Order: sequence, then structure tokens, then C-alpha cells
Amino acid sequence: MPRGVSSSRFLILYGSQKGQAQSIAEQLADQAAEHGFEAEVSCLSQGDKELGANHFYDTGLADDGTGLEVVLDPWIDGLWDALKKIFAKMSASDLISGISLSNGHQSVAVQEKLESTARSLQLLDISDVDAGNVQPKSEAESLDAETSLEASLNRSIGPLSQSSLSIPALPPSYLEVCFGDVPTGEEEVHVVAQSFHEVPISRALCLTRDDAVKPAILLELDIKNENISYQPGDAFDLLCPNREMEVEDLLHRLRLHDKKNHSVHLQLLKTTKKKGARVPPYITEKCTLQYILTWCLDIRSIPKKAFLRSLVGCTQQAQEKRRLQELCSREGAADYDRFVRKPSVCILDLLRAFPSCTPPLSLLIEHLPKLQPRAYSAVSSSLRHPGKVHILFSVVTFPACAEHPERTGLCTGWLADRVSTIIEPYGTKQASQESVDYAALPKVHISPRLNNTFRFPSDPTVPIVMIGPGSGVAPFIGFLQQREKERERNQDSAFGETWLFFGCRHKDRDFIFREELERFVENKTLNHLKVCFSRAELDRNDSEPKPKYVQHNLLLHAEHIARILLKENCCLYVCGDAKNMAKDVNDTLMEIIGAELQVDKLESMKTIAKLREEKRYLQDIWS
Repeated sequence: MPRGVSSSRFLILYGSQKGQAQSIAEQLADQAAEHGFEAEVSCLSQGDKELGANHFYDTGLADDGTGLEVVLDPWIDGLWDALKKIFAKMSASDLISGISLSNGHQSVAVQEKLESTARSLQLLDISDVDAGNVQPKSEAESLDAETSLEASLNRSIGPLSQSSLSIPALPPSYLEVCFGDVPTGEEEVHVVAQSFHEVPISRALCLTRDDAVKPAILLELDIKNENISYQPGDAFDLLCPNREMEVEDLLHRLRLHDKKNHSVHLQLLKTTKKKGARVPPYITEKCTLQYILTWCLDIRSIPKKAFLRSLVGCTQQAQEKRRLQELCSREGAADYDRFVRKPSVCILDLLRAFPSCTPPLSLLIEHLPKLQPRAYSAVSSSLRHPGKVHILFSVVTFPACAEHPERTGLCTGWLADRVSTIIEPYGTKQASQESVDYAALPKVHISPRLNNTFRFPSDPTVPIVMIGPGSGVAPFIGFLQQREKERERNQDSAFGETWLFFGCRHKDRDFIFREELERFVENKTLNHLKVCFSRAELDRNDSEPKPKYVQHNLLLHAEHIARILLKENCCLYVCGDAKNMAKDVNDTLMEIIGAELQVDKLESMKTIAKLREEKRYLQDIWS
């Protein structure tokens, strides 16, 4: 505690995009309690006014996550890269030994700690650190070094394998699991779908050629019998289960396959030391084990270090125990990032890699997050398609690697399987006119997610710029369908000009919605369609390369974009990938603004921030 402060109470505030911050905050509170401190855990969304906040933004630089991706994250990445460059210019051995010697009699221990930390953070080259201690090796030793095994998920090498480890405290257990005596009947999805609408998929159409890198599939959902209304820009949450084969494998691996149809009863351990412990509300009484693993727990989630720490005690083999300790330790941070986080390892992958680890079901329920519904933008306007809503998805495939076998995205793979019997091939112009047996159609559970900010402006004369490569074009199709109908109904009214920047890999393979977009241009609903193809071969007749990405097309039309953005108060919308595309578009906009206003980067950033505050720069992005 700071000097002069005697209280042992403090406040932990958390805010989350993906629902994980609460568990981290609670773990911090538990660790604080072990050291005699009393921590109060509170969500930022619950107490902003009590904390003295006097101004709120519906969306802005950070509250919707967009600012973090396009402003703070790049700055942090840049700072980290700068630190690495500084350290790279130094002699690592001199730096560490100099710091160590300044600590007197603790120099050896400090040096070992500095070396271990530097390696784990990848700030220093290991060979540079060890350069001063190199001993001549025999020919046999050199040969052994060359043929030594590389590190992997379940195997470590030096220096980490010989390092002392700083292991986090063991999270306290808090759940007790009991099984019903007899199997129960097979359950439906009704428990988790209480606030969802079950609707049939009336049509499925493949929008890409067979040789496209990412197949794109358009689904038409029939909502005429449901009390659902939506606007372009809204999204729909869609429930999806864990894959049946993965659930079966996990049941076998937990040695609980014979209990899969038994009901599971949860209660708090009377002896638990976990503060604020509670039974997960999304697991209702009398659910079967198979239901919980199928619909309630996200078994594909990346295990956190606290989970790995808990798995240590469930592991019999000493070498496996040690490796799990390394992966959750401070010294093993680089290995955790390389072998767990980046390849998106899940609990089933871990159990395959560590055969002697057999955790109890209670541990999985304590550490695995809730299986969340997936959100998909509406690709239609109810004015154009009454009683229907369209959604678009691309089938994501994760190739096999050392850490896990090949697999498809959880929801996209499941949806592709659901519509495999009704999907219409690429190039189909119109839906079949044959009568449809709605009872036989595949069904999904959806819930509308209103987006009151990602909307066309109420004033139809405001110019619009839309940027959406790939599946990011989805909400703009709904926008343009709506605008087309509004123009038909109000032919004497004025409408602002509209721009769409779209991009894909190949013009003839994955230019989705091509005919519809060209129709929008033909009837003046869309004034400017700018398309680029990232994998297009260079035409020898072209005097200069064509733009590959949407940000390149923005630069080609920088004068027009600057005019309508800065002088005509246009609204600019970005939809798609947050990590690369949205960041690159943001950087390009800053470049365009800087050149137009003749200002530096900082002033351009301020202009961007003002556009966000005025709700004239809106994003619907995902990572």
C-alpha cells in the first residue's frame, strides 16, 4: 500500500469485450485475500456515474472496442517493437551483468532472473546472453545439440526446462458435481434458447466458386411467423453447439462417457475460499452431461494460465506436470503465447498432449467460459424481403498443426453441415419454385441484436462512404436495398451520393453480390463502386499496378473522400476485419486528412477522434 494509507481495502474495476475480464478480476481478488487485502470487484458498466464520470459516449475511442484496435493497440505494438530494437542494439551479456553487479551479493540470483525474464519476453537474443559463458564443446556434444528436439506444446528445452519457475497461486475450487442415478431422456436446445426464436432456413446459396479460398454462403431465414423486426445495420445472434465428435472425444477423455445421459447437479463447496463464488447461471438444474458439454461450455476456448495451473494437480506424469507449470509460469510466457494462444489450443488439445492429465468435471465448469452465440449482420432490408432475413457466413478452416488437427470454425462449420442438403450451387439465379416442406427444413435459433449506431443517417441527403471487403460488405447490401426502396417511394426527394469500397481475392471466384451491386450502380442507388482484387494477376497492358486492397483505392480517390468527409459532412462506415483491414483503413484516412488539411499525424488523429464523437466514422469490426 502507498505510504500513509492504512486501509487494506481496494477496488478492482473490469470492463470486457469478450466476457473474460470478470474471471480475471475475481482471480486477482482471491490472490489479494491471501495477502490480507480485501478487494471489491465491480464492473465498469455498473458504476460509472458513482465513480464521478460526467460524460458518456455511446461509441467512441474505447467503449466499443474500436479505438483499442485502431489506436491503442498499434501504439502498444510500436512501443514493444521499439524496446526490442533498443535491446537488440545493446550487448545483452554486458547489460545483464552490469545490472546484476550493481546489486552486490545478489548478483548471481539477479542475473539468472534477468536472463530468464528477458528470454520469456523475447527482448534479448539467448545466444547473446550466453555469449560470455560459452564453453568449448566436444564433437559429440555439438552433434547432440544439432539433433536435440525442438520445443512443443508438451515438451520444453533449455534454458526454460532448467529454470526456476514463478508459478501463479492455485485458484480455489468452488464447485461440487453430483450425477443423477439413472439416465434421462435426450434434451433439446430449449434450455439455452429460451429468449431465442427457432426459425427455418428457407434457402441456402453458395456465392463463391468451388475454387474460392473461403466459401461464402448466403442463408435466407424465414421469420414471418415470429415477432421480429430489424433494420439494416442490425445483427442476429445465432446459437450453435460444440461439434458432436469433439464432445464425444472429451467425454471419453474425461472417462465420463457412461455418464453422458445422466443429469448433473451443481452446488458450491462448503469449504471454498473463493470470494463471490456462485453456480454458473447458464447451467440449469437437471441438464445432462452431454447437454452441458454441447450447449453450455465453450470447449474450444483457449485455456487461461489459471486453468493450466489447476490442471497441474490432475496430472500424474512428472514431465507433464513440469511442462504445464512452465506454460502457466511467468518464465514460460513466450511458450504459452507460441504453443497455446497463437494456435488456439483448446482443452481437448491439451488433454491429448498430456495423457496423464485427467481433470474432474468440476474443474472444466469452473474454468471454461459460457458458449456464446455468434453474431451475423443482416444482409437484407425488410422492405425488400418482408418476412425474411438474410445472413452471410464464410466457412473458416484452421489447418492442422502440431498442436491440433484440422478443424472448421465452430459455427460456420456447423452451419455448412446444416444446409448441406439444401444448398444451391454457385451461379443459381432464382430460388426453386417448387413447394417447400417447411417442417423438413433445417432450423436455427436466432435473436435480433439491435445496433442503434451503425445506421444510415436520418437525413437522406448526407453523403455515405462504405468500406467493406469480403464478408464485410454484408450490412451494406441491406443498406443499399433499403435506399433503393426509399428512392422508389420518394422519387422527388434528394439523396446524398453513395460510395462503396469493396475488395476480394479474385474477380471471377469470390466477387460476392456482384450482380446486385452492379444493379445498384445502374439505377443510381450506388453512385460509386470501387473494387479491388488482391490476388489478381498483373495485366501486361496496364501501365501501372492496380490497387490490391481497399485502402489503396481510398488513396486513389483521396481528393473526393477528403472533400465529402471534411466539407460535406459525410458519414463513413467500415465493416470487416479489425486486426488488419480496419487499422490500415484508419491509417489511410489519417494520411488523407493530413494531406488535405496540411497537418501532422497528431492533428489527424484528433480529427479522426472528432469524427467518431460526431458519429460520422462508424465501425462494425471483428477480430
